[in-house]
Amino acid sequence: MNEALPFRPALPRPRPGAKPSGQGERRIGHEDQRREESLYARYHLAAATALTALFLAAAWGLGTLGLLGERAQLALYALAYLAGGAYATRDALAALVGERTVDVDLLMIVVALGAALIGHWPEGATLLFLFSLGNTLEHFALGRTRQAVRALMDLSPEDALTVRDGREERVPVAALAVGETVIVKPGERLPVDGTVVAGESAVDQAPITGESVPVAKGPGDEVFAGSINGRGALRVRMTRRSEESTLAKIIRIVEEARAQKSATQRFTDAFEGRYAVGIMLFAALVAVVPPLAFGQGWGASFYRAMVLLVVASPCALVISTPASTLSALANAARRGVLFKGAAHLEQAGAVKVVAFDKTGTLTAGRPRLTDLIPLPGVSEDDLLGAAAAAERLSEHPLAAAVVDAAVARGLPLRDADSLEALTGRGVRASVAGRALLVGNEALFADFGLPLDPAAVAAAARLRADGKTVMFVGAPQEAGGRTLGLIAVADVVRPVAREVVAALKRLGVVKTVMLTGDNERAARAIARQAGIDEVRAGLLPEQKLAAIEGLMAQYGAVAMVGDGVNDAPALATATVGVAMGAAGTDVALETADVVLMADDLTKLPYAIELSRRTRRIIRQNLTFALGVIAVLVGFALAGEVPLPVGVVGHEGSTIVVVANGLRLLAGGARPLGGPPATTDAR
Repeated sequence: MNEALPFRPALPRPRPGAKPSGQGERRIGHEDQRREESLYARYHLAAATALTALFLAAAWGLGTLGLLGERAQLALYALAYLAGGAYATRDALAALVGERTVDVDLLMIVVALGAALIGHWPEGATLLFLFSLGNTLEHFALGRTRQAVRALMDLSPEDALTVRDGREERVPVAALAVGETVIVKPGERLPVDGTVVAGESAVDQAPITGESVPVAKGPGDEVFAGSINGRGALRVRMTRRSEESTLAKIIRIVEEARAQKSATQRFTDAFEGRYAVGIMLFAALVAVVPPLAFGQGWGASFYRAMVLLVVASPCALVISTPASTLSALANAARRGVLFKGAAHLEQAGAVKVVAFDKTGTLTAGRPRLTDLIPLPGVSEDDLLGAAAAAERLSEHPLAAAVVDAAVARGLPLRDADSLEALTGRGVRASVAGRALLVGNEALFADFGLPLDPAAVAAAARLRADGKTVMFVGAPQEAGGRTLGLIAVADVVRPVAREVVAALKRLGVVKTVMLTGDNERAARAIARQAGIDEVRAGLLPEQKLAAIEGLMAQYGAVAMVGDGVNDAPALATATVGVAMGAAGTDVALETADVVLMADDLTKLPYAIELSRRTRRIIRQNLTFALGVIAVLVGFALAGEVPLPVGVVGHEGSTIVVVANGLRLLAGGARPLGGPPATTDAR
């Protein structure tokens, strides 16, 4: 059927990082123009279909009642031909002359003209009406898959409230400069990417990251254009131009993905032209051979050839793949999962091995206090308070974890009078005249402070679990004593084990951790997450080599990482998946699949969506080929009149489009849900 309307190629887009110089305004202009073109084509096609029906009904009905003469009836049929065949003729000639290809439109035009030549005007007009109607319904149906992109475009406000020359004024977002501060009132959409400088609120980031729960935002927090402010007013300092915002990048990625084709679609597109030429040649033989070889009537043979052209048309076959992939891409985009092309959507379903980075992927990426073990005579609050006071001025990530834990408990913290960081050992501090040590055994040995044997034994157990242990001591109290020990670790995400189990249910045969961290810490996290294999102490190039080895052994491999130090591995894997990539340029550029929110549960959803897409494409292709085979058989036997052939042909097309549109609905299966299919073909 007519693909020129619903599948107009996307206009070129500037890559992130290119010089702006008005690109944002041009992009918006292009989108408006394309939206207008789409609406224009859609409603003009519907109007042409309605006119075809009107002329066809008038010619047949009034002619049957004897209210029209033969010439008037023929004129109405000619008008039906003109209304129903204008778009198809234009596109067929464009493909034939411009691209030198024979497509479905040309087949339909040839059949209609052939029907007119042998006096079957009603059948030819009926064919064009149903063909035009099918195009119209297809255009409206597939238009739903474009709503995700149009909805994204509508997310960002056109203007913003800012303060200039001491007074508030609304200005176009495109006129804002990086560094300006905008005011976002309760309930408004954020117009820019930026950092909160004043105010607190809960922000709904679902349109950008797919997160279902609003996220608390305060001074220092990052926010994204297109998200919705809650009940509090915010002042936001703009950090990116409008055309460089996360929302603009999402729109660009989704549009580029829609323009790209999967391997299956590329095959069917290439197959269409050769197949159409073959069918026309075969139909010519069907029209010529029986009269010449067997003395059959020319009229009957020609009519049979016309029917054959209709029923053998590959319309349903060609539309099977794009109807499914575009629907799946739109579904994923609504849920914060961006496939950067239909090819990656198709490849994700074939994944047999998933490799994970550790820090920031399987773990939260930020150390947290996990254990607090005071020795006799010391309370937990005393131990934590002393450690936090000593670490308060330190900039080390482990120190931040200790201070955060103390603040969470509401403990009062004093500033250290002095602080000395001893590399590889810990810190020595003085708090209100009290000397404190926080560090490892080497630090305590340097100051001649013996460690309690129970504390040493506890430290060994904690380190076996991959945790970093710090002893806390007071060297000047009672001749020097150990107050206790604390353990800090980058903890595994709570959903990690469930995600790995869900991947196994989907048919993933192996999960691997590739990390630059030490072996002991990596194995501790792997045990908690249920990872099959651990490869630790890897440099970026060693991660890349590991991915190549896994691909050689197992086939399709997905690499999940943060898109920065994992960039080589992400680029090499069959499918590179970037975690928590909202606002991250490297991740948006490097990965094949982008999980906008920091939500690991979207990974099984992405793979399952790919599997569903592959299944539905196979269903569509099987159904389309089956219908063609059955109708061609009956057509060769002369058992299918032209109107029935038209209905069968157009009906099969509508069925495969409707089946593909099922992918617009449905989200991720709950992690504890029933097993999904393991078919990854």
